Amino acid sequence: MSTTQSERLRGLLEPLVSKRGLDLEEIDVTPAGKRRVLRVVVDADDGVQLDTCAELSRACSEVLDESDAMGGAPYVLEVTSPGADRPLSELRHYRRAVGRLIKAQLTEAAGGGELTARLTAVDDEGLDLEVPGVKGRKPTARRLAFEEIAKARVEIEFNPKAAQQRRMSADGDAEAAGNENEEEA
Repeated sequence: MSTTQSERLRGLLEPLVSKRGLDLEEIDVTPAGKRRVLRVVVDADDGVQLDTCAELSRACSEVLDESDAMGGAPYVLEVTSPGADRPLSELRHYRRAVGRLIKAQLTEAAGGGELTARLTAVDDEGLDLEVPGVKGRKPTARRLAFEEIAKARVEIEFNPKAAQQRRMSADGDAEAAGNENEEEA
């Protein structure tokens, strides 16, 4: 897709997306046989509902039909939310991932390698993380500046509630042990 077409599509579609309280994450046109696929990716702080995608798809279709932004060749319009494997590249992406497990590829300046940790807070300078303990050790806190992150994405957790309950239980056990030690003194 040419830059001019991309800018034109963004100019047409972004107001429709913003009107619904969504962020326009990506516009992509790819060939698919004799047709093209126009993929419009949207997101929001609390996720995107299927009904919202359907409503936005109808609105986008109307606007595109009234313009010549897609030219005369046939195309298929897809309005979707980002997949679970979407890279975290914007501050809003990190804010939406607070509480989730992330995998970050660190820059050489930060020591390189990968770090898997739970994102606990985000600000304009970087991230606060909870790095899981190894072999029964308690998790540790770590701060990462954005410039220390080469790339990052959310890690899929099949049972995030169970992981959170284990952390809460471990915190409660540590607190209870601390209280028992105080009573013995």
